Amino acid sequence: MKAYRVFDEGKFGSGRFCEMDRDKLDAGNVVVRIAYASVNYKDALTARGKAKIALKFPLVVGIDLAGTVEESADARFKPGDEVIVHSFGLGANHDGGYAEFGRFPAEWVIPLPRGLSLFEASALGVAGHTAALAVDLMELNGLSPEKGRVLVNGATGGVASVAIDILSQRGYHVVAMSGKADQADYLRSLGAKEIIGRSGIEDSGRPLESPLWAGVVDSVGGAQMSWLTRSMQRDGVIASFGNAAGAEFAGNVLPFILRGVRLLGVNVNNPYATMSRIWGRLASDLKPRHLDRIARSIRFQELESAFDDLLAAHAVGRRVVDFSLG
Repeated sequence: MKAYRVFDEGKFGSGRFCEMDRDKLDAGNVVVRIAYASVNYKDALTARGKAKIALKFPLVVGIDLAGTVEESADARFKPGDEVIVHSFGLGANHDGGYAEFGRFPAEWVIPLPRGLSLFEASALGVAGHTAALAVDLMELNGLSPEKGRVLVNGATGGVASVAIDILSQRGYHVVAMSGKADQADYLRSLGAKEIIGRSGIEDSGRPLESPLWAGVVDSVGGAQMSWLTRSMQRDGVIASFGNAAGAEFAGNVLPFILRGVRLLGVNVNNPYATMSRIWGRLASDLKPRHLDRIARSIRFQELESAFDDLLAAHAVGRRVVDFSLG
């Protein structure tokens, strides 16, 4: 079968297209014929050897996938079942989605919920799951549309694009912040009411800024996170899931103790029950309306170009490998 694997070459490994025997796949009791696998920034880092993500060599890259059960030694699944697989070390210490087949423990395999197609599940993938988990956590912590505006930072990215779509269809006034001024029409088409650039950050250097946001979905981190914490409204909620601008930020405790700001970490490596619940919501009340605008299919052979676009910050929305395209 065809696969994209990273090998023990260079500092953190090096990826390439190759042929692979199915019996070389990692251990598991469910074999999945993979239909789709999304392209993520983490995958690009792994494939291009830009970070220490691969924990074994060789490794099939790809942190999520959707497909059909081919074989199962577990009574919970039978041939023909449509399923989703992600997390649990997929694409890091267990073979991932960029191959025609994968083998996984049944405890990792999530039945495709009614209301989603296999393509939609992969178009969402880890990115969509992250966005839905962020909204779920924010609303559990008091966010609601009447509280005020919600800022989505790094707005053209995969997670952020899905978050804009989900939030807007739930009635939130969404403000999209992006350095890509030419993507304003795209962001409006997803439901953003306002679009601002990085120049929208007016940093006075004071411990508290004017209160602007009831909620923030942030994939950027770094210095922008410092400003965001200081510019939240009372009881404002920030969902943090990325560090595109750096893992560290300077701050102070006053937003937290004087305004009750809540900083929520969004980690998709959750118990199976939580993952299943979030996928159920993605198929129902949190299902985006504009996945056709956010995601497009690519051929398997286009993977490396997609990696390079992500690493160069040229990508908008989501790319999904469609194995039926050859």
